[in-house]
Amino acid sequence: MKIKILEFLKNKKGASGIGTLIVFIAMVLVAAVAASVLINTSGFLQQKASTTGKQSTEQVASGLQVLEVMGMHNTTNINKTAIYISPNAGSAPIDLSQAVVMVSDGSTKLVAKYNSSSPDHVSLTDGGSIFNNNIWSNISETEFGIIVIQDADGSCKSTTPVINKGDIVAIALNTTGLNMGPRSDISGTVQPEFGAPGVISFTTPATYLNNSKVVQLQ
Repeated sequence: MKIKILEFLKNKKGASGIGTLIVFIAMVLVAAVAASVLINTSGFLQQKASTTGKQSTEQVASGLQVLEVMGMHNTTNINKTAIYISPNAGSAPIDLSQAVVMVSDGSTKLVAKYNSSSPDHVSLTDGGSIFNNNIWSNISETEFGIIVIQDADGSCKSTTPVINKGDIVAIALNTTGLNMGPRSDISGTVQPEFGAPGVISFTTPATYLNNSKVVQLQ
């Protein structure tokens, strides 16, 4: 009788051990699944943060700077305006076909874009005159032309006018419709697809001289 009681107690201990083992295995499986979910989530968040950081850096560092603004007058108004621009230091390449130029005289606002299907584009990388070339005869008041001044890698083409580090181009604007007579306050921007815009802000000269058709505005 005593032997049977001992065997019964041994069997009870074995059943208890199997239950504990099952619970332990279940806990290990749950922990493994939770760890897998956490690893996948952290990897996704890391990738998302890296992409967001790259885009933010690109947005902050990229942009255009206006080097100077030149104009050609007809004794009463500046009807040809050349805006010299270059990418900011550290800027990503900028596609000028997606840029918008906005210039205002206080009462009228000119908005111009680049026409890639019928581009107004000339290259002066080997020298030449800004205002005395055929590009000006083709520019309407709603479109701007591109005069390439410096482009070592040839990235600023007529159909894909992309500028990058070291490039200098002149935005050719037909400003006949604006009031740019003597002592006129002019403001505007050259807004790229992303990044900081180039700022335009100047006052036209007090008088226009016949022997000085080209004037520096900014």
